[in-house]
Amino acid sequence: MVNRTTYRRRHGVASAAYGCLCALLAIACVLQGRARAADPTAAPRPNVLFILADDLAFSDLGCYGHPWHETPHLDRLAARGMRFTDAYAPAPICSASRASILTGKTPARLGFEFVTKDAPGRQQFRSGQAMRTPPFTLNLPLEERTIAERLAAAGYGTAFLGKWHLNSHHRGYLGWSQTHGPRQQGFQTAVEDFGSHPYSYRESGKPPRITTAGEFAADSMVDRACEFLHQPAKRPFFLMVSQFFVHTPVSTPCDWLLAKYDKRVPKDSLNRKRRIAYAAFVETLDHYVGQLLSALVASGNGDDTLIVFTSDNGGHPVYTANGPLRGSKWNLYEGGIRVPMIACWPEHVPAGSVCRTPVIGYDLLSTFAELAGEPVADEPPIDGVSLAGLLADPAAELDRTLVWHFPYYHPEKGFDRTLKKIGINDFAVSQTRPQAALRHGKYKLLYFFEDERSELYDLNADLGESRDLADDQRSIAADLERRLLGYLDAVGARRPVR
Repeated sequence: MVNRTTYRRRHGVASAAYGCLCALLAIACVLQGRARAADPTAAPRPNVLFILADDLAFSDLGCYGHPWHETPHLDRLAARGMRFTDAYAPAPICSASRASILTGKTPARLGFEFVTKDAPGRQQFRSGQAMRTPPFTLNLPLEERTIAERLAAAGYGTAFLGKWHLNSHHRGYLGWSQTHGPRQQGFQTAVEDFGSHPYSYRESGKPPRITTAGEFAADSMVDRACEFLHQPAKRPFFLMVSQFFVHTPVSTPCDWLLAKYDKRVPKDSLNRKRRIAYAAFVETLDHYVGQLLSALVASGNGDDTLIVFTSDNGGHPVYTANGPLRGSKWNLYEGGIRVPMIACWPEHVPAGSVCRTPVIGYDLLSTFAELAGEPVADEPPIDGVSLAGLLADPAAELDRTLVWHFPYYHPEKGFDRTLKKIGINDFAVSQTRPQAALRHGKYKLLYFFEDERSELYDLNADLGESRDLADDQRSIAADLERRLLGYLDAVGARRPVR
């Protein structure tokens, strides 16, 4: 159901230059002991620069319509490549989403649905909660084959910098494990570094205030990534830059940015002071992305590199507006899982294009693997499909179903004090209860485990998920609920119990 795709490619590449290059690549693969077919119409294997933002909302970027956030570098990247309108994170929360992206599997199949902790256990049972949730998953299992492991096997150099968050905390919050860190999951180069994010303040102390307009704090993590990009490349590379921005704590040393957005954020905005600081955070993220893009161009590899930028989940409701989407980080309404996604590869991805086909983060493994010349086989099963056809033609057909699974309550503390109803732009944390969701075509179904109830929405007509069609469209709701629960059964998904 989830891992089948139908593409209709409307135009391909047929130049003699590409044919010669692909033939040379095929010969090289044979010499290396690989049996990679020589396709005279295939594009050369690209480098891959994958930039993953943390907690960036769907509408946070200028190119996605934000009225006051300035994101010139990401806006230019979208103008040079493809912007996705219906891109999704695999989960509404960090660790689960990242594990899914790296493995090509849904959190339901992985059994990795929440954030990692420093010790095993379960959520504490709270008043008003009817179910017992699954135990925490602490580490991404080593037997899972990640994007990095697949591309390394295909002859790529692999590197990771930034936020890992896929192992139990080692020597402090977000500390990399010595047994389950990036180096154990296929990344040949990996350096633990908080960069300039406020996480780094715990060790180095707060940086001096910056008053000069246009000046940002130096970021050692981004600098290391730029150094990697500048290294002479004897083989294609896969570089994953996993940003800490724009995750809390939201605090900037750039006083000039705060002054700038103090003039731009409307005086009557809810949570105005926090939204000013958050706007500064978003522009800071964009600045660091710009540094990476400049380093890539300076290295001479700009035309030979596929760049993909996206976010691990929706935005934090206290700091940003997720509207017109309902909900936020931590729940499965659109505000929690729909995210910005941009892809750029000169001469291969149409410049200024817009793709309205639903795609999801766990598609990236199959996409990168196919472009690296190592298409993913069906065994062991994964859930993602390759987006290579869509990258060449945003109108290409892609027929599939997307699934999410979040069998937990949130927040873990203060649950009774949060909003009971999840709305649009409430600018407050709401009660998220154990749920799962499925999207097929224009329809999206949410299933709530506590009362075994479903909600159905037509996203084409109701992007804000305000009109529940479950009673009016009972046959469609019943069919999608059957598909969702059948998938969860088929993959052995962990469910909450009474």
